[in-house]
Amino acid sequence: MEKLRPIFYPPPYQDAAEYGRLILRDGSSATVHIAGLDDQEAFLAFTSRLSLESRYRRFFSMRLPDEKFITKLCDSSNPRERLTLIVTRIIESVPRIIATGSYVLVEPQKAEVAVVVDDAFQGKGLATLLLERLSLLAVRNGILGFQAVTHADNRRMLEIFQNSGFPLHQQTSQGLVDIELSVLPGEDSVTRSELRDRVYTTASLRPFFRPNAVAVIGASRKETSLGFMVVESLMTNRFQGPVYPVNPKAEVIYSIRASHSVRELPEQVDLAVVVVPKETVPQVVDDCAALGVRALIVITAGYAEEGAEGRRLQEALVEKVRGYGMRLVGPNCLGLMNTDPEMRLNASFSPIFPPAGRIAMSSQSGALGLAILGFTKQLDLGLSKFISIGNKADVTGNDLLQYWEGDPHTDVILLYLESFGNPRRFARIARRVSRSKPIVAVKSGRTTAGKRAAGSHTAALAASDVAVDALFHQTGVIRAETLEEMFDLAAVLGSQPLPPGRRVAIVTNAGGPGILCADTCEAEGLEVPEPSEKIRSALRAAIPRAASLGNPVDMIASATPEEYRQAIEILLSSEEVDALIVIYIPVIAETEIISRAIYQGVLAARAAGGVAKPVLACMMVGEGLTGSLKYAEETIPTFAFPESVARVLSRVAEYAEWRRLPIGMYPDFEDLKVEPVRAICQKAIQERGAGWLSGEENQKVLQAVGLPQAPGGLARTPEEAEAIAAAVGFPVAAKLSSPQIVHKTELGGVRLNLADKAAVRGAFSALEPALKHSGNLSALDGIWIQPMISGGVEIMVGVTEDPVFGPLVGFGLGGIHVEVMGDVRFRVTPLTDRDARELVGEIRGFRLLTGFRGNPPADIEALEEVLLRVSRLVEEVPEITDLDLNPIITRPPGQGCVIVDARIRVEQPGKKA
Repeated sequence: MEKLRPIFYPPPYQDAAEYGRLILRDGSSATVHIAGLDDQEAFLAFTSRLSLESRYRRFFSMRLPDEKFITKLCDSSNPRERLTLIVTRIIESVPRIIATGSYVLVEPQKAEVAVVVDDAFQGKGLATLLLERLSLLAVRNGILGFQAVTHADNRRMLEIFQNSGFPLHQQTSQGLVDIELSVLPGEDSVTRSELRDRVYTTASLRPFFRPNAVAVIGASRKETSLGFMVVESLMTNRFQGPVYPVNPKAEVIYSIRASHSVRELPEQVDLAVVVVPKETVPQVVDDCAALGVRALIVITAGYAEEGAEGRRLQEALVEKVRGYGMRLVGPNCLGLMNTDPEMRLNASFSPIFPPAGRIAMSSQSGALGLAILGFTKQLDLGLSKFISIGNKADVTGNDLLQYWEGDPHTDVILLYLESFGNPRRFARIARRVSRSKPIVAVKSGRTTAGKRAAGSHTAALAASDVAVDALFHQTGVIRAETLEEMFDLAAVLGSQPLPPGRRVAIVTNAGGPGILCADTCEAEGLEVPEPSEKIRSALRAAIPRAASLGNPVDMIASATPEEYRQAIEILLSSEEVDALIVIYIPVIAETEIISRAIYQGVLAARAAGGVAKPVLACMMVGEGLTGSLKYAEETIPTFAFPESVARVLSRVAEYAEWRRLPIGMYPDFEDLKVEPVRAICQKAIQERGAGWLSGEENQKVLQAVGLPQAPGGLARTPEEAEAIAAAVGFPVAAKLSSPQIVHKTELGGVRLNLADKAAVRGAFSALEPALKHSGNLSALDGIWIQPMISGGVEIMVGVTEDPVFGPLVGFGLGGIHVEVMGDVRFRVTPLTDRDARELVGEIRGFRLLTGFRGNPPADIEALEEVLLRVSRLVEEVPEITDLDLNPIITRPPGQGCVIVDARIRVEQPGKKA
């Protein structure tokens, strides 16, 4: 594979480039949409509110633009020629336009761009955000460059262009600056876009976790009500700020003077917790906006979780909240917490306030959140932040990841997920965050019940949970099987360094647990190497004669605290060890004395150089010891069983390995011709509707994207078959060509080793009756003739469209092995070069590709290139929903590979079943 050049994908939006939420520099929000003719009146009113200076800078005139010009700007029916984006906010109870941005085509691949922002909203990053979105939409419509003219003294607009990250050329003449910029996404523009998103999102969440004051709307004197519990949680945990109960009928709640309305509060409040019936929530939102509230936690239930009518109410709620520039957690949630001693915020109805720590957690389930908080208290596991996001109508887990990425109080992030709202955005953010902070996730719904019936090999193999596993692997997210394992992982990641490798030393005073631990370590991919003579010699001088000097180091039941201390110091300080597991069963020494000996041994090893290595302990002492061994300089996480400690260490080692490797790049290919493929797919959909492409169409698609395929062609008559066979060279294979038939062999639809024209004619004559007999004659396109290809390993590459995650690329052994062996691994697109390399190396049959038992090795780079080209294909052509390249025949290194058979299914985007 030749040296690859990178392609840069812009970060996905929470909604879409064309519509949805917009977060401004100050953390407030707004709504963006593509202009339509029904926006004309509002657009004209917007221009009339602009200052004379702003109007002049945008329209080069202080006069109002005429209605004809406004009508043109609002007509976005042909985005190839013209498109306008409009940003709105609710002001004085009325939605108003606060910014617009437009491009108008001036050359085949160039458009003129202009942006204008309401004077009251300038300096909040709106113009930059509009330019970013207009650029993305322009590229989608075949526009590669923008041009603009602005006044030389319009410093703010000039800085917006200059700081866009796009390559820019400008020229000044007679007080005007002509600007030209390429709008293709590049490293600089994408990096700046991600940075803006992170900074602005963080600013929008700050009022939730560090509010100046909290209002509880729906506060109550009834002790069993949620309104009372929220006030009680804030007061008993000593929130470091004012708390304002709001109740129209109460004068005092929890010994605090209550207000009858939010509008009566004596000061602006950052955060409001809403615990009122859902019918009154809209009025509460209006009242909060009037006071200047920036963040809402809506605990009230009865929204999307209750069906179609609830979803409608939720959509209306989000639209109103965003319209006012606020952000929303919930509805149908528990609330949130910040344990920072400077805040001590418990804005929830949980009676449990966890100890302060450096672990942040988000739970999609409120009820489970209550149980989790109790568990953290029991384990003495400190949290920095906790949030129950409920229906995640506005604030999502993706937003929280970005906030916690830069949170100086958070080292580890825990997620309990029930669903993904925007997995592509999650993938982009999580891949970045995981490079600096571990993310541990429990994803419920791990079942095969969701497997989709499909007409392709790939879809049939992609079980419902495959996409989740693939996504987590690609992004470095550590998947915990249970909540217990999640907290075990958190305890290790929050207290111990990441292992530099997979070599584990085990020290124990009982053989059985040591063997169980060693077996689990090796089963989970860790190494349990035998110690060198140097280590054995040191151990001989330190531990009982009867002790085993292997690995595990079994010091026998009579091991003393001092012997534990010395063995730990020797092993942990050795360069042969990457991690240490200490196992103890109480026999003669008190557990507390042994625990201190373990700590002292670790401390001595750290001083001797064993610093960047984790230590985990299995203390099989029954009741009375949970959580960790905590000392001033060291916290050692403890486990009840040896298998548990081994499994957790293996997950941590895998994550550490993921982090050490380069992140990978998205490769580009100069010879990739996407437009002809789109034309083929669109034509097929228009003529036949959704379905499989014909053999000839498949061939053209593969040619356009540079995928290597066997020579051959489609024959509709015996004479054509003979001619093609003579051209490609005998012997040949003849097989049915049909979009509807997957398993051609079962219908007798494949004939092999046809040595001459007579054999080809005979096969042609036999295949048609076979189809007629099976009742599939109408599905026949013709007979596909190819040369016989011998040798190599049969491989498959496929794509299936997951309804939530988008395209999944599968790789595995091909031919009949696909369904018999099921040796296929998956990744979520787009693939990096690292994804492709790992995907090939992960299948169980990888040894067959390395020259197994005298057979030549396969051209691994060629297979990786096929994966990368397929990934680009389905990213650029969303009409493709399923693809099977099976079999692909491998060739020796440097000779590539050959695609023997291909099937591609297409469907109009947005209309997928």
